[in-house]
Amino acid sequence: MSSKSSAAANGQALWAKVPKANAELFALTYGALVMEVVSDSDGNVDEINEQLEKIGYSIGIRSVDEFLAKSNSPYCKNLEETANVLGKTAFKMFLGINCDVQIYNPPTSFSLILHDNPLSLFVELPDNYKDTLQYTILYCGVIRGALEMLNYKVECTLIKSTLRGDDVDEIKVDLKNILQDGAGEDYQEE
Repeated sequence: MSSKSSAAANGQALWAKVPKANAELFALTYGALVMEVVSDSDGNVDEINEQLEKIGYSIGIRSVDEFLAKSNSPYCKNLEETANVLGKTAFKMFLGINCDVQIYNPPTSFSLILHDNPLSLFVELPDNYKDTLQYTILYCGVIRGALEMLNYKVECTLIKSTLRGDDVDEIKVDLKNILQDGAGEDYQEE
């Protein structure tokens, strides 16, 4: 079985086991969070996008432990395997959605293509935010935080958004650096 199909099967099995939240409640709760960030930042779109990405980053850092504990995913040897596990297993486990994974050559970047996006249920952006507010940038933060915990320094960008009229949501992930593994200097033996 290829790594893509085993990652997808693992994601499906995990989705069947984990407790689920109502998708509508999830979308409405996220919408309320976005509205709170909008009101706190007085409509400054750059600040809104930054805050939503930071919230996602915090979620990503914390979700890695749960993923590793529950998923029984094999060790990923390269970025391509990591991308497939992220798109086929992690997104299915946590959100119940399947992502298509597109790997670019050389394999230092990939895109996750979401055909269904639970965060954008019931959402219609006002005209003054349509081209600037990255409503689902939370995903970018989650991916960045999770991969950083796995020693990948990445940059995530929303390429396409259904809220801007695109047919799918696409997140591009570019590998910037592989971080050194091991304990920091404070934890080294003398």
